[in-house]
Amino acid sequence: MAAPMFLAFLLFIFGIVVPSQSIDFIYDGFNQTNLILDGFARIIPSSGALELTNKSSANVIGHAFYPGPIHLFTKNSSSVNSSNSFSTYFVFAIVPKDVNHGGGYGFAFTISPSPQFPGAEGDHFLGIFNSTNDGNPSNHIFAIDFDTVDGHKEAPDTQGNHVGININSMASVASEPASYRFSPTPIKEDVWLESGNPIQAWIEYDGEKGVVNVTIWPESVPKPTTPLISYPTNLSAVLKENVYIGFSAATGNRSSSHYILGWSFRLNGRADELDLSWLPRPPNEGKSSSFKPQIKALIAITSTVIIFPLGVLILVVIYRRRRQYSESIEDWELECPHRFRYKDLYEATKGFKESGILGVGGFGAVYKGVLPTTGAEVAIKKISNDSVQGVREFAAEIESLGRLRHKNLVNLQGWCKRKKDLLLVYDYVPNGSLGSLLFNPETNFLLSWDQRYNILKGIASGLLYLHEEWEKVVIHRDVKSSNVLIDAEMNGRLGDFGLARLCDGGILSHTTSVVGTIGYIAPELAQTGKASTSSDVYAYGVLLLEVASGRGRIVSDPDGDSLTLADWVIECLQMGRILDAADPKLSSKFVVEEMEMVLRLGLVCSHLKAEARPTMREVTRYLAGEESLPILDKLTSFGSRQANEYASTFLEVISTDTSITSHCSSS
Repeated sequence: MAAPMFLAFLLFIFGIVVPSQSIDFIYDGFNQTNLILDGFARIIPSSGALELTNKSSANVIGHAFYPGPIHLFTKNSSSVNSSNSFSTYFVFAIVPKDVNHGGGYGFAFTISPSPQFPGAEGDHFLGIFNSTNDGNPSNHIFAIDFDTVDGHKEAPDTQGNHVGININSMASVASEPASYRFSPTPIKEDVWLESGNPIQAWIEYDGEKGVVNVTIWPESVPKPTTPLISYPTNLSAVLKENVYIGFSAATGNRSSSHYILGWSFRLNGRADELDLSWLPRPPNEGKSSSFKPQIKALIAITSTVIIFPLGVLILVVIYRRRRQYSESIEDWELECPHRFRYKDLYEATKGFKESGILGVGGFGAVYKGVLPTTGAEVAIKKISNDSVQGVREFAAEIESLGRLRHKNLVNLQGWCKRKKDLLLVYDYVPNGSLGSLLFNPETNFLLSWDQRYNILKGIASGLLYLHEEWEKVVIHRDVKSSNVLIDAEMNGRLGDFGLARLCDGGILSHTTSVVGTIGYIAPELAQTGKASTSSDVYAYGVLLLEVASGRGRIVSDPDGDSLTLADWVIECLQMGRILDAADPKLSSKFVVEEMEMVLRLGLVCSHLKAEARPTMREVTRYLAGEESLPILDKLTSFGSRQANEYASTFLEVISTDTSITSHCSSS
């Protein structure tokens, strides 16, 4: 996050407008960011939360804006280009000064020509407008307000606890009581904006259709399927070409603390999702006691006499529980973020009960858990490690990998170390692995071709992100069907980063042992032990063939002899009948061109020679139909020799490096 922020800062200093295609950011807290802060706005160092106003201060204003102008529209004398779109996702919390009577006055997500608002007033104007310019078209301001106080002189019937869309005025053009609902039910669930708890907000503008959608929901439920407000408008007729985006809040005779806990934004695309478990929590702002000193003293004496025996008992219980959850934490671990407490993971899995095991692999068991702190479902991988050497380096790698965020990756939320156990905490993905759905489905479930093709494109997109689009090159090193998990929308998400490593040049020259799964390991990796992005492509090629054929990576020919899946598909190709390799369970219900392309692409990706394989960027273009797959003119020349050459190479390595037997899974 720091690098994009620094770049944006330089662009702002030198007055350069950021191209629309490049604007996307995500803030999991706001420490070490350079937002433009004004008024009472500040970043709380201890938590990283952005505080716009404080409930102790009446009649104040706070502004916080992204540090640079955004080129939102392009205007000329004849027309206005209104095709640009944007989406933003943020989490906020409002803590009122008076819990019983409420606080004030709310805040707004704001798009304006400047991050400053000279002459702006507080209370209902939220630090954006004043009594003289409210409603003036020359303001060129668009805002989504989260209002908590009834009434406004421009709109006296306005109810508090509502969400509104505002254009150049605090009189909303559309508003709804704060709530959410899930289709198809018409019943709305109220959201109390001043609850003090984190609340999620999603705002998107479709420039092509000319519509703004606003959705809010509490942290304890998934994102609603139906927006709270859908309002047709052409923002290019309202806003300037270059704008600033951010937040504005105000207090009046009533006051609240207004916090922004996390924020993401994307121009011409879908904003990244925030991981709620990483976000700062709103500060604990308890109410001050109204008891007189004499009463406080009496309470203290009574508590001492009555509670002392209970205190002793509690200490005994705590001592026993601490022994159960005890963990020795080194100083360096305290400095490494995203570390979970072992106690929380133990409780999440109910003591790592066998009934909670989701699966077992070569590196350990995976348990389903529910975090006691947030109620979020997670998958926890418990890796037994007989050596403590390299644990610190391993944790540093996990910290880096934990910052990976992509819709087709199973996000790594964090880690924990206790004695000889390493625990990795991942997103929970409900529909299990692609391998299980392909080869061992429950009942008569069958993945359709459309679902398979979408999954393959998703995994290719995830690998492209790892290889080229993140800040470092990440080599997964264990791409296989059992490590592709299927989410609730039947999208593929590449998981299990237990073997993944970071590198600078696309090759891990320091690899000392072969890791991965037999059948997916590229020949050059078996020979040299050096993993690369190309070895990931090889494994992805095997995955393509498995998904298209519905067969495992080793098959039997009519004579009963075993051969690799790639060799069998090559034989089908040589006979001019490559579609014979298609999964018979599909009953020919597939797009012929797509099936043939996937089978041929699988052969190209799993080519014996690394230099003959495409990059993942080329793969994504082939799957999207943006480029044509090269003709397989030389691929058939090595026919059935592929399995023999690969097998002899691998056996030669395994005879000289016994460490492979402890790292390669037989699954």
